[in-house]
Amino acid sequence: MTDPYGEEAPLVDTSDFPKWIVQEDNDLIIINKPGWLVCHPSKNGPLSSLVGVVREHTGLEKLHLVSRLDRETSGLIIFAKRPSVARKFQMAIQNRIVRKTYIALLEGKLLEPVLIDLPIAKRRGGPVIVKSEVRDDRTAQNARTSFIPLITKNGYTLCCVSPETGRKHQIRVHAEHIEHHIVGDKIYGPDEMLYIEFIKQGWTPRLEAALPIKRQALHCYCYEFEFPKGAICYTAPLKKDMLNFCQIYMELNHESIAAVLNDI
Repeated sequence: MTDPYGEEAPLVDTSDFPKWIVQEDNDLIIINKPGWLVCHPSKNGPLSSLVGVVREHTGLEKLHLVSRLDRETSGLIIFAKRPSVARKFQMAIQNRIVRKTYIALLEGKLLEPVLIDLPIAKRRGGPVIVKSEVRDDRTAQNARTSFIPLITKNGYTLCCVSPETGRKHQIRVHAEHIEHHIVGDKIYGPDEMLYIEFIKQGWTPRLEAALPIKRQALHCYCYEFEFPKGAICYTAPLKKDMLNFCQIYMELNHESIAAVLNDI
């Protein structure tokens, strides 16, 4: 595969795609999305997006995207194959009978759990028009996020994050607000102009020098649905780039990471 963080992301290699499947049955297909792929179809054909490649894999023209992630956030994506199944899971999310757990790598030492209960609104002005911020005005939406540190070492924190609401960029906005931005975040990290440079030129020497990982180190790890007939849980292992960061920068082996994740 060519550099997925070049000026244009590569097409999905269909021989790799089956490795991303967490579960598939007659109702659902659940994917562990990589952190370089967009969810929605683009002008570059079906293999340029997750929706497109899942259509190719299943042969279904109509799929229902129950959950979605930003391009650079990896982890669980749920597709329903039938409208009735989609409604079941979408209503569970709407009625908040689901617990979402993310794993993030944060800059700095977060030593104690923290709950951020602060509203989010689109930022006024600034070079990055998609950026949001903590602000309380008539356009803001309430947002709650809990951050629970798992391992803190060498100036970084491996963190369990649970958003109780579903606002755009919520985890990243709240992480920036507490001055523990997510490692590799081009918008809410050390310099938002890195994002402008990235979308124009792809991965450049300046980004290489500024960011220790090529995408925001945020991974959707677990969904727990509390349905009346019983709970259903899905998990997606961390992607290799986040594991490698933990090994290189935090001196953690894969076994120690697996041990703390198993206790979540």
